This record gives sequence, structure tokens and C-alpha cells, in this order.
Amino acid sequence: MASLQTNFSQKSFSQHLERVAVRRSSLTLFLCMILLHRLLFASLLFSFCSLGAEPDFPLAPAVECSPRQGLPNFLAKVSQPGATVKIGYFGGSITAQPGWRPKTLAHFQKSYPQAKISEINAAIGGTGSDLGVFRLKQDMLDHEPDLLFVEFAVNDGGASPQQIFQCMEGIVRQTWRSLPKCDVCFVYTITEALVPAMLDGKFQRSASAMEKIADHYGIPSIHMGMEVAKLAKAGKLLWKAKLPKTPEEKQALGDQFVFAPDSVHPHPETGHELYLQAIIRSWAPITSASQSPADHVPAAPFVANHYEMARLVPIQEATLSAGFVALDSKMDEFGKRWASRMTNLHKGTQAGEILTFKFKGTRCAIYDIIGPDCGQVTLTLDDQPARIIPRFDAYCTYHRLSSLMIGTDLSDTVHSVKIQIHPDQPDKATILAKNKNTIDKPDRFNGTAFYPGALLLVGELVK
Repeated sequence: MASLQTNFSQKSFSQHLERVAVRRSSLTLFLCMILLHRLLFASLLFSFCSLGAEPDFPLAPAVECSPRQGLPNFLAKVSQPGATVKIGYFGGSITAQPGWRPKTLAHFQKSYPQAKISEINAAIGGTGSDLGVFRLKQDMLDHEPDLLFVEFAVNDGGASPQQIFQCMEGIVRQTWRSLPKCDVCFVYTITEALVPAMLDGKFQRSASAMEKIADHYGIPSIHMGMEVAKLAKAGKLLWKAKLPKTPEEKQALGDQFVFAPDSVHPHPETGHELYLQAIIRSWAPITSASQSPADHVPAAPFVANHYEMARLVPIQEATLSAGFVALDSKMDEFGKRWASRMTNLHKGTQAGEILTFKFKGTRCAIYDIIGPDCGQVTLTLDDQPARIIPRFDAYCTYHRLSSLMIGTDLSDTVHSVKIQIHPDQPDKATILAKNKNTIDKPDRFNGTAFYPGALLLVGELVK
């Protein structure tokens, strides 16, 4: 493999073996080859493990709907004349699209005309359950949903099962601690990169991990990508293509189904329509499984270190040096743009500006914004060596919500954190080139800005 490194070039290694063959017995040569074999195997194993591969994690059988205990509270309330019902949509960019979310909302409004049904749209592109579990209260629970759809299987595609357990269980337990009558439903989506397991009749790893939590708490789940996988297996799916516009283009497609423009975010007219139909088909078995409405009482935890106590703490509760400026959500245009997600956004631009705080807990991150004018920061946790953390990546042609990980699975003791704006900009042109992006206007990309908005804690701030 190209990634394996040895101390010898192919030519020098061959010459080495020839010298060994001349000077040593055949037994010695045999032992050398065994040693090399073991070194190669160890290197392969290291590479495999370093990628986070977990080959023994059991993948769940691929089924479109697992009704479990259904959605009894929602179904009882939505059937009442004049009831005011809120459906929460919590997920990433696939949920943020004008796709399955508004389509299902319209379907429910038509199916239950006696109720007044509205949505709580708490989807943020490019984020997974590891941010969701911290922002859940602010973005969703404070608005009191009656039904909560949770969609993070795609953005959790690279997360470990253990992290998914911690975050998804935290979402469930937080919800039922705050709103015991709120029903929860897990929904899973698919991409071309995540579909191979489904072609073999199994869920992708992220969805399989989420199924463990759904089983434990009796939460219904719907995999909206089952029909997508069937079409792909039959060779009838175009993962990445524009929608045909003319009769000639439609005829040229034949029986091919165009899923998405990028193999990830479905076309609302096609891929998202398949997602809608999956929910419609699943509604009858979910309804049948729903018994008498009752408050949800969480079972014993699935994992002991779940994130039920995950908290979003306003950034001003930390100590910020004088150069940080609060971006007032009423006065500042940039601040207004993020007001629904970050009510305490701050901006630092000068090298050396410092943010410090102490906390007692096991996980900590900074909820921030990254974009073209951002740079990098120096992070110091406790007495560990300082680390330089970029706040600019290959997608930073625009500003978006992100999080700066400080530490996870820490000892449940008091920790000190110091974050300082680094004076040097990262090599933005090289970073952008990784995603085939370029610097269009140099002034727009000039800067070392840092935009902290909140602390994300599993634990408590210590003053």
C-alpha cells in the first residue's frame, strides 16, 4: 500500500536481502522475512485503527420502519379538534433543505385538519448530534415540541458508536426530563458514501448505533433511504446529476432516477419525495404500535457517561480580554444574522486576545463561527502542551456555525482553559484548494478573527 513506509527503497531492500543470502544461512533469511511480514502487518493494523475503524460493531438489519412503542402522545393530541401541535425537526443540512421537512409538515397538516400544526425548524447544516445535544434546549425544547424528529445519521457518519450513544441518549433523556409528553422519532438518511452496507441488507454504522438507543427507549425509527438503496442496488439510481428539464433529457434518462445534485442533498422533487413516501408508509405501523398516551419515564441509562447534562453556557460567563466585542443581535448586521442560534456572539480580531475559564466536567468545546476572515487560535488545557487549532477549513468561502473541541472523556475534575488568537494566518489558499475552492477577493479572506458564541459543557462552569 502507498501509505506504508519502510526504511528501505525497493532497490536497496532487494540488495540487502541478496547480501543476507550470501552471508547468512537460508534459515536466517527465512527469519528476516517473517520479521518483515510482522512489521508490515503491524503497520497495516495501526493504519486501520488510526482511521477509527471498528470492524466488529454489529450493523442493524435494514428495515424501513421499526415502530417500537409508537407515538401515542402526539397521535392523541393531534386528533383533538382545535389542538395546537408543534413538530420539531432537529438535524443537519438534509433537514434544513426545502425537502422532507416541509413535505411531511404539509402531509400532517392535510392528514389532521382538525389540529393547528406548526414546525420548529432547528436544523443546522454540517453539524451532528455532538453539537445537537448541547443546543437542544435552546433551539428545540424551549419551544415545546409535541413530536421531535431527530436526523443526524449522515453527519454522524464518521463518529464512533460510543460518541453516538452518548449524544443520542443525551438528546432523548434531556427531552423527556424537560418535556415528558414529547414523543421522539429517529429518522435516518443516506448518501452514496454511506450506502454500501445497505446494499448488503444492513444499516450504515451511524444508524446502527442509533438503533441501539431507539431499542433501549422504545423509540420508533424510520430509515428514509431504503427505497434509495433499492434503486441503487438495481442500477437505476443516479446519485449525482442535474434534474432533466426537456423532454429529450427525460427520455435520455430512461428508467434512471436522479437522486441529488451532489450525492448527498436530495433534489426536493425526487430524492426528498422518496423520503416523504417512506414516512407516509411508516405511519400505519407506528399508529398501530401506539398505545395509551402517558408521560415518558427514561429507563436506566444505556451508557453511564451519556450527555443528559450537556449544557450551552453564554460565552460572557467566561473571561474575555478587552479586545473582544459583543455583536449585538439588534444593532450589528453580522450579529443579527446569527441571532436565532447565538444570542451572545463575540468577535476578536487582534493577535493575543485571550479567552479563559475553568470548569468541572468531562467534555468541553466552544460554539463558534468560522469563515473567510477567521484564523487560528492557541489552545491550552490544564498543564498540557499548547495546541494550534485552525478556525478556517476548506469550506470557508462563507461563514457557518462550528465547534472548537477542547477536550472529551476528561476526568471529572476542575480543568482550566486558555484560548489565545494566534498572530499568523493559516495558509488559506492551500487549505481551500483541498476542496477545489479559491480566494476570490483577498480582502475578504484577510484576517485572524475568532467568533466565540457559547461554551459547550458536560459539567459546570467554575468561577
